[in-house]
Amino acid sequence: MRLKNIGFLIEGNGQVTLGRIGPIRCAAVAVDEDQQLAALVRRRGESLKNLLLRLDTAIEAAWENFLDEING
Repeated sequence: MRLKNIGFLIEGNGQVTLGRIGPIRCAAVAVDEDQQLAALVRRRGESLKNLLLRLDTAIEAAWENFLDEING
């Protein structure tokens, strides 16, 4: 599994966080040094692998369209 956008973000000044956020049992959040790029909620029955793949895709799309499933 190649997660090029997550890798690029982490190798730079970005950060990826996985885990509980308040009442949300499992979330994935990606930020760079300036802003949040994506915040995803793990779907019922979704594997961690699929959550990471969605996050990688969301990071790529974030340069043009912001996606935040946690804060709306």
